[in-house]
Amino acid sequence: MALTAAALWGTTGTAQTFASSQTSPYWIGALRLAVATVFFAAVVFIGRSRQVPGRVLWRVVWRWALFGGIAIAAYNLCFFAGVKATGVAVGTGVAIGSGPVWVGLLDWLIARKSPQPVWWLGTAAAVTGISLMLLETGADATFNPVGFGLCLAAGFAYASYTIVAKHLVGMATPQMASFLIFSVAAVIAVPVAALVSPVFVSSPSTWVMVTYLGVVVTGIAFLLFSHALRRVSAASCVTLSLAEPLMAFALAIAVVGEQPGAAAYGGLCLVVAGLLLVVWGESSRSQDRAE
Repeated sequence: MALTAAALWGTTGTAQTFASSQTSPYWIGALRLAVATVFFAAVVFIGRSRQVPGRVLWRVVWRWALFGGIAIAAYNLCFFAGVKATGVAVGTGVAIGSGPVWVGLLDWLIARKSPQPVWWLGTAAAVTGISLMLLETGADATFNPVGFGLCLAAGFAYASYTIVAKHLVGMATPQMASFLIFSVAAVIAVPVAALVSPVFVSSPSTWVMVTYLGVVVTGIAFLLFSHALRRVSAASCVTLSLAEPLMAFALAIAVVGEQPGAAAYGGLCLVVAGLLLVVWGESSRSQDRAE
């Protein structure tokens, strides 16, 4: 489920090429959250999983949902602003690559438990591979301290969301947890987009793209990710989400027509090896629990 979610996230860049060049990325990020909220509301209604027993539990659930919504909204805003300042290659690499490191540190600070050595090894290999894949196309890269910090903040926000969602799916269904978190995120992100961006430029192709991003890339993908969090550790889920650039890499070749060099293919092999290590480590941990 986590790997499928990552594969769906990897289609984001290709999908955005179909949007109007005048459409602000802040609007795209905000509207996809709004569309995803409608999707989660429909899933909750159809699945009849609306009820969370107990008023006290409702208050606790909403508190965690508020934290998760702020984290998702912060991720969208920090990521787009950071990438704009540093360039796509460096910005994406820092934001995505720092996520597993942040979640490992948060796990240690909150739960006082560090991920297994095999997780660190697999994560290091995957992050190194992503760096090779992205930096080869980094002609637009510039070092901007503020942008670099924003990309690190995006990675931290994503890691924070994962920790919160891991906790929340233990109290509510993944459908309800996702609906609550993304409702908060949309309420924050849409007004911010209206403040910092020009007026939204509407076109049929843009709305098709936003709907795809909201329903498939955000709705279905994060629902799968939430279900995965019930069975897999938060640290492993975040590392497995590093499969996202693999899908983006494949689409860049098949759809956009890019021709990556040898370093990018070497990075691809490192990412695959790293993900296999994490999967092996998670499988071993599950077997140990079963015994």
